Amino acid sequence: MIYKNFKDLKISALAMGAMRLPKVDGVSEKIDKEKSFEIIDYAYKNGINYFDTAYRYHGGESETFLGEALSRYPRESFYLATKMPGHMMTYNKGKFEFSSLMAGLPAIPPDEIFKQQLQKCRVSYFDFYLLHNVCEGSLDFYTNKEIGVLDFLIKQKENGAIRHLGFSAHCRPETIETFLNWCGKNFAEGIIEFAQIQLNYLDWDLQNAKRKYEILTERKIPVWVMEPCRGGKLANFDGQTNALLKQVRPDDSIASWAFRYLKSLPNVCVILSGMSSLEQLKDNLKTFEDESVLSEKEKEVLNEAVKTLSGLIPCTSCRYCCEGCPKNLDIPRLIEMFNESSLNPNSILIKLTAETFKENELPSNCISCGACAKVCPQGIDIPNILKKLSDKITEIKASL
Repeated sequence: MIYKNFKDLKISALAMGAMRLPKVDGVSEKIDKEKSFEIIDYAYKNGINYFDTAYRYHGGESETFLGEALSRYPRESFYLATKMPGHMMTYNKGKFEFSSLMAGLPAIPPDEIFKQQLQKCRVSYFDFYLLHNVCEGSLDFYTNKEIGVLDFLIKQKENGAIRHLGFSAHCRPETIETFLNWCGKNFAEGIIEFAQIQLNYLDWDLQNAKRKYEILTERKIPVWVMEPCRGGKLANFDGQTNALLKQVRPDDSIASWAFRYLKSLPNVCVILSGMSSLEQLKDNLKTFEDESVLSEKEKEVLNEAVKTLSGLIPCTSCRYCCEGCPKNLDIPRLIEMFNESSLNPNSILIKLTAETFKENELPSNCISCGACAKVCPQGIDIPNILKKLSDKITEIKASL
């Protein structure tokens, strides 16, 4: 396992994300504890020492499960990270309310959330704590001095309940700059110690991750990477693209290209992977056995592969969009269908003839209310995509 230096710590370059643990039925958010224990144990015993969770991962079960799983090991032998869910909170006239994945839950203030998290995770302190998803929709909440989220978390750091403070972000580069400038004006320099961003070879240009990386690097803020494989989208392509990469490295997985790309970026410290099977974990561990990165020739090949992916919708299947959908549409699945249709128009015909979608699951049921687009971390115009997909399906039906 490769380890990275962060202050006085040595952190495994590959970190375990607890957002996509195995599920009991593959559909609900209920964690399959037996399979998940196996994954956590294997990760820990094979050198991974950084584990990441959040307040609403797996419907709120992730923190509890991870706390149970890690409690079997010495506390000082691993690093635990979780997040304040301010991106799913609002504050009006002294009253907190929850939205998105937390909609309908009893509203409690940030200090109560933090106390819950310590209890759920069975710890007295968090090694790393993040403001979850600093973005255009959450910036006002996080910077509201009356709420004082950052003031509270700084106090927890002073009290020893937090060791290192940072933030995650699915937003435009300028929003990151705005937030960091605000932090610089209101708090001591260096209060933000690390930042977690979506970064991979496709989003380098597609979502301008390059500029986000540059902003953080210029400010000497180490980068934590999330979505290195875009929710698995960069782990397997069409036959032609897979063959292009396999021709160069026949013994390596498609996913390994994404990780070796990130290993070449000097300011990347931690690469989080939401590994949902033991096979994925073992493959990723193999990639992190040494410091090998992409060669110049391999970069050229990867660029050719990326060209075949242009026009794809950058959905990571986080499922934030599904919680508030009045029609209960499986939006990530529909976007996956749209992307597949862009790469191979015949794939829609295959899906339709196989009757994988019921009538009430089709994109034609979308009422364009926009609730999904408001909470999408990727900024996807989901109603427009579903309209286009519905039109494609109508065309195919008409041709049958």
